[in-house]
Amino acid sequence: MALLPILRFPNPRLKKIAAPITHFDEALRRLAEDMAETMYEAPGIGLAATQVDVHQQLIVIDVSETRDQLQVFINPEILSSEGEQIGEEGCLSIPGVYEQVKRAEHIVVRYFDLDGQARTLAADGLLAVCIQHEIDHLKGILFIERLSPLKLGRIKTRLAKQARITA
Repeated sequence: MALLPILRFPNPRLKKIAAPITHFDEALRRLAEDMAETMYEAPGIGLAATQVDVHQQLIVIDVSETRDQLQVFINPEILSSEGEQIGEEGCLSIPGVYEQVKRAEHIVVRYFDLDGQARTLAADGLLAVCIQHEIDHLKGILFIERLSPLKLGRIKTRLAKQARITA
């Protein structure tokens, strides 16, 4: 397994839309393993392939306290959503930024596992938020884009200022 470099905002490759996966092979398993290792090391609870500059529809998530319940979602699609929750989100691609984001409280997602088997999962709470956040990455959407224009502008200004200081 290997640690993968995580793209950081404002890298334009984070905006690229991921393509569906059609081959379920050993290379896909290795990618999922490398992504999981990268996510755990970061540390994070979710990582989309887009964030490691692989533009395929692959997500790894582990919201467990014990960090031993890895879930892999390939070509995930939200079939239904209901309710509303507002919670603090952060992102490995935008380190140090945490904001309140509105998401669906309950979702049903269809996806494929690493063996190419179709699955359906009902999720709520943190898992539902994480799935929605990571699916956004596959669509080229960052969580800060779900904020008001004023908040987004402040975040961009702060990040640009930090980039100048560290340069």
